[in-house]
Amino acid sequence: MQTFDQATVDSTGAFLIHELERLDQTLNLPLVSYTWSRDIQLREDVSIADEISSFTNTTFAAAGTPNANGKNWLSKLPTAMAGVNVDIAKTGFPLTLWGMELGWTVPELQAAAQVGRPIDTQKYDGMQLKWNMDTDEQVYTGDTGLGVKGLLNLSQVAPTNAAKTFSASSADEIRNAINAGLSSAWANSSYSMVPTDMLLPPEQYSLLASTIVSSAGNQSLLTYLETNTIAYHQNGRPLNIRPVKWAKGRGASNSDRMMFYTNDKKYVRFPMVPLMSVPIQYRGLYQLVTYYGKLGAVEPVYPETLAYVDGI
Repeated sequence: MQTFDQATVDSTGAFLIHELERLDQTLNLPLVSYTWSRDIQLREDVSIADEISSFTNTTFAAAGTPNANGKNWLSKLPTAMAGVNVDIAKTGFPLTLWGMELGWTVPELQAAAQVGRPIDTQKYDGMQLKWNMDTDEQVYTGDTGLGVKGLLNLSQVAPTNAAKTFSASSADEIRNAINAGLSSAWANSSYSMVPTDMLLPPEQYSLLASTIVSSAGNQSLLTYLETNTIAYHQNGRPLNIRPVKWAKGRGASNSDRMMFYTNDKKYVRFPMVPLMSVPIQYRGLYQLVTYYGKLGAVEPVYPETLAYVDGI
């Protein structure tokens, strides 16, 4: 039986290597994917001192003359003139402090550095991975403990249901379902904005990419949809279709959900204070450093420009 000494299982990553063993020096980090930076723009004016991020929505009201519901006509000798009323409503979301402490002993640091796997760098990479994973979840689904929502489950957006699942639909039926979702957001925004972006679960994305719509077999449904929806004809650029794992089971009754929105901070954004650190602290043989930042909640400045379609 092959045996090893205690150094083999030491957490610094310094192993007792056999003479005939060939160790691959590549560090294989956990296999993780996060896409938050692709799908939303940041609100960068917030600082570490802020507790809440907020924005306002302005509403105007104006009565016509002489018909209150008509245009503002005047006679040559007016005695009363209509004006404009303004209402400004403020919406706020919490900015929550996020932090993590990294620590190691001087012997651990020297041993790991000697074998080419510095423990401080590895712990920093692990902390960055946790930061991005937490941000990914915060952007797409929010946080139940804080009571905030994410991009895919905003309470201000009422979902609709697709007639069929994509797997049971023809290419034309899928195109009609997507156009219906785009049209719904367009109508809700008083026909001022057609969404430019679409998010859907990976399985449905794969189906679009593998379904052929051309008799010549040279165009997938995914490519076809980019330029054959009202989004392309209204906005002048292809519909940006992207897969996201958080959309799977996000709809009503755990059905899959697709989302239409415009990836622009004018319409929706995410407040974030990037990670910062304090100077390294020494406690005996230990070296400690703390990293901290703040994560907000998705701000739907114009929720009427978003649309959800469930049951795809």
